[in-house]
Amino acid sequence: MNPTGPPRVFLVDDHHLFRAGVKSELGDSVQVVGEADEVPAAIELIAERLPDVVLLDVHMPGGGGKAVIDAVKASHPTVRFLALSVSDAPEDVIAVIRAGARGYVTKTISGPELVDAVLRVAGGDAVFSPRLAGFVLDAFASMPPGSEPPGPLDPELDHLTPREREVLRLIARGYTYKEIARELTISVKTVESHVSAVLRKLQLSTRHQLTRWATERRLI
Repeated sequence: MNPTGPPRVFLVDDHHLFRAGVKSELGDSVQVVGEADEVPAAIELIAERLPDVVLLDVHMPGGGGKAVIDAVKASHPTVRFLALSVSDAPEDVIAVIRAGARGYVTKTISGPELVDAVLRVAGGDAVFSPRLAGFVLDAFASMPPGSEPPGPLDPELDHLTPREREVLRLIARGYTYKEIARELTISVKTVESHVSAVLRKLQLSTRHQLTRWATERRLI
């Protein structure tokens, strides 16, 4: 952590308005030293500016938050990462923690809570939203010595991108396309594209079949 002032923070998220909101919430508690909206730019700029904490989204084009952590950690192990995501899916949380993130909080977090989380990660703590901490501990506690944390619950899920799994889960919960678009901060047209890709990859033809598929695999 920067001994001469507030922690230096770098923001990675593919939505400009969200980054602007985060900067506003963080205020003078930190020094924002840069931001990026895609994986390659994030990797390059983080290596150049060496922030204390990288606040990053999990799902972005080009590999998402995990790809950023994997690339930066190899050459700059002192940089700490805090995931800030709309997703609370266990496989997403476990994946970024395995990659080396020091914490994971969801985008429902309040401004003061986010400031506290960033300061704690900068100071060396691990920080999780309360509901996420439980299943992270359960996942690691249930592993035999030397084994790796569990991945997706079904081999067919490996064919889906993290964003497609997110859309699948919301469809199965009964969300409309418009509600999914609002939840994930994407357009309805993008939701429709993700649903079409999921149907094609899982060889299903209707939303009803998709819901049943997800329900049988306890993805809701």
